Amino acid sequence: MQNYIIATDATCDLPLEIIQKLGIVVMPMEFIIEENTYNHYPDEREMRIKDFYNQLALGKISTTTQINLYAYDSVFSEILDQGKDILYISFSSGLSGTFNASLLAVNELKENYSDRKIISVDSLCASIGEGLLVYLAALKKEEGYSIEQLKEWIENNRSNINHWFVVNDLENLKRGGRINAIQASVGNVLNLKPILSVDEEGKLISVAKVRGKKKSYQYLLEKLEEGNNDKENHTVLVGHADNEEDANYVKASILEKKLAKEVIECNIGPIIGSHTGRGMIALTFLNQ
Repeated sequence: MQNYIIATDATCDLPLEIIQKLGIVVMPMEFIIEENTYNHYPDEREMRIKDFYNQLALGKISTTTQINLYAYDSVFSEILDQGKDILYISFSSGLSGTFNASLLAVNELKENYSDRKIISVDSLCASIGEGLLVYLAALKKEEGYSIEQLKEWIENNRSNINHWFVVNDLENLKRGGRINAIQASVGNVLNLKPILSVDEEGKLISVAKVRGKKKSYQYLLEKLEEGNNDKENHTVLVGHADNEEDANYVKASILEKKLAKEVIECNIGPIIGSHTGRGMIALTFLNQ
């Protein structure tokens, strides 16, 4: 039996049942709406994801913060006090300072827990891309991988996680500086849907603009078909930001075309949703 815990953060956007089934510890992350601060947990205990997107629909703006040292110390110490080691899979360093903060916390904790293994790995992934990496890592742990073997597996496979995001809310991209006001205005008029991805440095990049919703989803399916060489054994994650209808359409299309063995549908939580807005559809898979 492996004597370590896989931990990650709330940007992984994995369903609660998977987190509980695989014994994954998820660090909560903060988001702020009109000076009110909430923590996002997988069980949505402080604010339901649906309620969060309703707030955005009313024109309210949400901002986020990275995990602080106190939070790491609190969660990690509880695990270490149980005599268990920790493998922490962090949100991409290309999008947040969370990974660097985790390294500081790990170094401090090692002074008090010198007999324990505490490893932090940069996922170089975002949202359900990070979630897929965590999910697959947890399955490897169940296969018997040691903490060192799993760290090596993650580092060897994280760049093979393919991320594809269709963004519906151009205003959020404009606020985040991804596009300017003119691009947002033209995009809305022409019904252009930006396709975003994550590069090898874990940074968000714009890869295409597709006119119309259905065509944008077809683009995602084509990317899956191009990069999916082992369709019979692939797991695909489909995520949505309060857009279950379109997520179901994409999921059904994947299964109909037999592009995956398993499709897991995920809710995009407030941490990622604060930056992408309502309506986003995401698709991720491991390309080997």
